[in-house]
Amino acid sequence: MIDFPLVAGSFLVAIVVGLTGMGGGALMTPMMMLFFNVPPLAAVSSDLVTSAVMKPVGGMVHLRRGTVNLRLVAWLCVGSVPAAFCGVFLIRAFGEGAAVQGAVKSALGVALLLAVAGLVLKTLFGDRGGSVGAREISVRPVPTVLVGLVGGLVVGVSSVGSGSLIIVALLALYPMLRANELVGTDLVQAVPLVTSAALGHLFFGDFRLDLTVSLLIGSIPGVYLGARLSAWAPAGVIRALLAYVLLASALKLLGVGNTATLWILAAAVPVGVLVWRLKGGAPASRGNADLVPASRTPQPPAE
Repeated sequence: MIDFPLVAGSFLVAIVVGLTGMGGGALMTPMMMLFFNVPPLAAVSSDLVTSAVMKPVGGMVHLRRGTVNLRLVAWLCVGSVPAAFCGVFLIRAFGEGAAVQGAVKSALGVALLLAVAGLVLKTLFGDRGGSVGAREISVRPVPTVLVGLVGGLVVGVSSVGSGSLIIVALLALYPMLRANELVGTDLVQAVPLVTSAALGHLFFGDFRLDLTVSLLIGSIPGVYLGARLSAWAPAGVIRALLAYVLLASALKLLGVGNTATLWILAAAVPVGVLVWRLKGGAPASRGNADLVPASRTPQPPAE
């Protein structure tokens, strides 16, 4: 049975994802839990299966354009694919019923805090792409596998991180890589990563077909519309609002009281202003260059 309010919610979230290229799992999963009372494990499972259906489309776009380092993708997958599948077993180690649901909820809250940190770092450094092409860089296998391992585990447990966390780690490891090729490599490696995590949740999680169908109905047109709007939307402002929403969601998932949440959110405002000034005082005026290339043809975003 299709849940039309959930379709509408996923449509709105997907527009934000299309505008920023980030925040798919970081927004979709908390939305299901906080506004639609979906159990944590079912929310994570359904969001991962939805991502597994959508991400290959964006991956094919980047593969055709040659903005992917397949050797880098392979080393990332060595760590991320088994770690993502095993993330479900880590959840189950906390027991059954309320115990496992509480563990997933806490893990998601921590992952959202990491996603906020990732957004801040990407705001500061993510638009300063290097000048080296994807095929020209020298891959560092050991740290790359470790990035995949940690990122895959986080994705398998919480559905968050395939775009918002791993891309920041890649930026730190390979600062010379061009911005669009950084996004392309991250998006292609996310396809086997999310697929592995989705399979784990299909076998051992709490997958619900009705939730996934509702998410797909809303998110596919929403992502497309967001990608179209990203040619004109001020992506820097949207990223700041996204980070603020993620911070509020993380605090609620971690059980922080309303008064403390308000104080923390108030304190986050001057921090955001400081980041804005360090960035140079203004976001890009023509949207997200990672999502809309010079031809103005939209690409499906990373999570």
